[in-house]
Amino acid sequence: MTKSEFISDDYKPTGKPFDDVEEVLAKLTDKQKCQLLAGKDFWTTNAVPELNVPSIRVSDGPNGIRGRNFFRPTPAACFPCGTALGSTWDTELLERAGKLMAVEAKAKGAHVILGPTLNIQRSPLGGRGFESFSEDSVLSGLSAGAISKGIQSEGIQATLKHFVCNDQEHERNSVNVLVTERALREIYLLPFQLAIRDGAPGAIMTAYNKVNGISASQNAKLLKNILRDEWKWDGLVMSDWFGVYSVADSVKNGLDLEMPGPSNWRGRLLEGSLVSKQIAHHEVDERVRQVLKFVQRAHAESGIPEDAPEITRDTPETRRLLREIAADSIVVLKNENNVLPLSKNKKTAVIGPNGKITTYCGGGSASLKPYYTVSPFEGISQKLSETPLYTLGVNTFKELPLIGKDLVDPRGNVGFEAKVYDGPRTDKGRKHLDTYYLSDSHIFMPDYAPTKEFKAFYFDIEGYLTPESDGTYIFGVTVSGTAKLYIDDQLVVDNETKQTKGTSFFNCGTIEEKNTIELKKGQKYKINLFYGSSHTSTIEQDAGLSFGGGIRLGYIKQVSVEDEIRKAVEIAQSVDQVILTLGLNSDWESEGYDRDSMAYPPNVDALVKAVRKVNKNIVVVNQSGTPVTLDFHNEVPAIVQAWYGGNETGNAIADVIFGDVNPSGKLPLTYPDRLEDNPAYLSFRAENGRTLYSEDVYVGYKYYDTVKTKPLYPFGHGLSYTTFDYGKAKAKVVGDNVIITIDVTNSGNLDGKETVQAYISQAKPSIRRPVKELKGFTKLSIPAGQTKQAEITIPIKYATSYWHEIRDQWISEADDYTVHIGQSSESIVSTTNFSTEKTFFWSGI
Repeated sequence: MTKSEFISDDYKPTGKPFDDVEEVLAKLTDKQKCQLLAGKDFWTTNAVPELNVPSIRVSDGPNGIRGRNFFRPTPAACFPCGTALGSTWDTELLERAGKLMAVEAKAKGAHVILGPTLNIQRSPLGGRGFESFSEDSVLSGLSAGAISKGIQSEGIQATLKHFVCNDQEHERNSVNVLVTERALREIYLLPFQLAIRDGAPGAIMTAYNKVNGISASQNAKLLKNILRDEWKWDGLVMSDWFGVYSVADSVKNGLDLEMPGPSNWRGRLLEGSLVSKQIAHHEVDERVRQVLKFVQRAHAESGIPEDAPEITRDTPETRRLLREIAADSIVVLKNENNVLPLSKNKKTAVIGPNGKITTYCGGGSASLKPYYTVSPFEGISQKLSETPLYTLGVNTFKELPLIGKDLVDPRGNVGFEAKVYDGPRTDKGRKHLDTYYLSDSHIFMPDYAPTKEFKAFYFDIEGYLTPESDGTYIFGVTVSGTAKLYIDDQLVVDNETKQTKGTSFFNCGTIEEKNTIELKKGQKYKINLFYGSSHTSTIEQDAGLSFGGGIRLGYIKQVSVEDEIRKAVEIAQSVDQVILTLGLNSDWESEGYDRDSMAYPPNVDALVKAVRKVNKNIVVVNQSGTPVTLDFHNEVPAIVQAWYGGNETGNAIADVIFGDVNPSGKLPLTYPDRLEDNPAYLSFRAENGRTLYSEDVYVGYKYYDTVKTKPLYPFGHGLSYTTFDYGKAKAKVVGDNVIITIDVTNSGNLDGKETVQAYISQAKPSIRRPVKELKGFTKLSIPAGQTKQAEITIPIKYATSYWHEIRDQWISEADDYTVHIGQSSESIVSTTNFSTEKTFFWSGI
């Protein structure tokens, strides 16, 4: 990819906003300094116009650039989720992805991207596991480094997050993570260390949690001793949103910027701390200096002016790259009897809840409004000579499917009308403030206020629903605020009179209140929702998080499980091949809460087994950000792990299952047979305010190797439609590096890509170490019948070292080391050896 493919001439560097950081710092008043250390609002920093200090804009996130609005956002390019990006094992491709993320940031007027996410998938249950790359520190770090390098190359600042050990959502703001120094260094800090080394990110975001008793946002060991002093990193440290818990300590210990604004802890409180000498002027100056340097760099390198407009850049080049990334991320787990690729000329059925609904991303701050989406059914239909049959099979929703696009507003367009008032409908003198026409009935408003002086506001929502069939329909309302739902003036759902706290809207909302009503086919029904903002809520609010509030309105026709499975069986009997589209969605995997189990939603296994009885030509396409329990594994011949694939989800799935793309994705995490096998099983979630990382350095495959437990699918596993033969591996020490080479031959009749994985083990370590550890990898594109040489260069210190807790340094011991070349952590195809002559200790990058 060249820069000209994505960057237009609209973006020209504008030069430095001010010339001299020290000169500006000397002229700032104490009040101005304190203001600079906190955000102005949800997405921008404070400016000092009289000194030519502009504000900068930040934007979520890890799989696409939302822009500044949760409410009525500008459409954006949605990339595959973090786990999908990690499953490409392709740093060149990820660098190109980073460049495109930067282009998207420029289109959204953002100087800073709040991503990538580097936390470790120590359990399949982590609510934000889909945002992260891997269970492995090296794969995570090299992936994030490549994306950061791409982002930074276009003048946009990347933000590594969440520093560090934010690996669960349960009690994330308060939990104390207890972790050994060795595990902290080898597993949880190492990805950040590698990403800083390779990607030079401009910013780092602190985690919500405590690490060994001290909150990450005021942890001097993490922010000063390691990040600044040891690693010599000179970027900006910002908090996660509302993740600051002190005035003086966070400033003293290295947190530069509190987000969002207006400030909870800085501003006037920090001014008071200066006056009372709870904090010294030079300590504040150091934080302000970092903010000024960052603002200067972000403006000069990006060329984005203050308060730039948000635009969309849905170009053919963007679509092609998103499709390439999504297809390369897909992992073929199983392919008995070469069921895959499927034929484009056979009669086909698509069965399953993920078929016609595009599950393109997980929930929380990673979510965004995509330019477009392509469902698996749409992608598959475009490949076939005859439109496939479809049926739902089974419902797998956690919350009812959104109703918005099934409504018609009073103008006759798809969606609904939302009128905003300054009082409830019982207030005859209320003022009409605004009118919006929307189609998404999931409305999150942390950044919305209809007037400058923010106070409670009210939505009167109106739309019209015409059911396609008679039946009993379930309606559900979830709010941060209060709401009542009426259908033809009949109260159907009351989420105002009595409310129950749930996990919705970042734990600021209610559970979904539901009720049923009988509706007739073809009859037009008036739908009214009367909503009051978060200020009207009767449930306890998490401080500051919800602001305006949120609405989620869903519905579905009530169906019989038995009837739906019977329909699926009838269709499966009538076709040559069946594609079962299953999985989770953003209701199940989201920021704010963790999953309770690895299990599929109810009745999925029954559906698969019923269909299998009548058709042996089945492919299961599973979409999830982390592993699910595949109880039907032995019942079906082919299983494809498709993740959350972004805008191009359906096209990418179709490209792989019909063979237009030869699959090359490899698992970035271990797929356990059951949750109980996961090494974090006994120590995931908080207990009495703490989480003990009891698996220590034995995360993921390192644990399975050590205890000799075979998972369902190993780390690094993934099948191709061609075959690869490996030669004999060689390793030699050249200077400070070990260089590993091996010939790889594409022995099949299709062009393909292969990831060569290099694991290293020590012969006689002085302490117990994992059986082997991933230390490097490379991905080769090899035409059919040809041979290419893989070369992997790894610095000796990274290839051999472990953390020495007594010396508080890395140690590389003089010893013999074995290189294990694998197609996965289990499938080792060649080994070789190298030796080091002396023991040495080291620190830093």
